[in-house]
Amino acid sequence: MLKFNETTIPEEGLAMIRYHSCYPWHNKKEYAHLMSEEDHELMDWVLEFNKFDLYTKADVRPDVQELWPYYQAIIDKYLPGQLSW
Repeated sequence: MLKFNETTIPEEGLAMIRYHSCYPWHNKKEYAHLMSEEDHELMDWVLEFNKFDLYTKADVRPDVQELWPYYQAIIDKYLPGQLSW
């Protein structure tokens, strides 16, 4: 969906989004025998992203209205215009 909508997110960012939940690959090093040099480089980015993904949850519900402008600016930067699904 992101590539189809011509996102400006770089390939490393797309890999972070796509593979951050694939723990056998980046946590247990499964499938290493199938990896290319590029895959190894992307794994470094996925592991970096994982630091922020796993342990940043909070019990307190955030104020969505307060956060909306911040996240809308990010969306506008990387996925401008109307999205096609």
